[in-house]
Amino acid sequence: MTIKPLGDRVVIKMTEVEETTKSGIVLPGAAKEKPQVAEVVSVGPGGNIDGKEVVMYVKSGDKVLLNKYAGTEVKIDGQEYTILRQNDILAIVE
Repeated sequence: MTIKPLGDRVVIKMTEVEETTKSGIVLPGAAKEKPQVAEVVSVGPGGNIDGKEVVMYVKSGDKVLLNKYAGTEVKIDGQEYTILRQNDILAIVE
């Protein structure tokens, strides 16, 4: 099953969280922070959204930095994805 976002929405897959700190301390599940870097899976067409022309700046495969609690999490075919608006993305990581 594929996800095709509508309007100015973007589907992302969060990056894996490291299990240990740089100094070698293993983190329990509750102490881990939600990752803020993700990979773009698919992008909506943009267009005229709420009377404003929206140009999509991200594309599939981009690594992006986003707000910590942005978007809606969904699980499809055993994979977890987040769907959010393009304006919730802070930057493209190069």
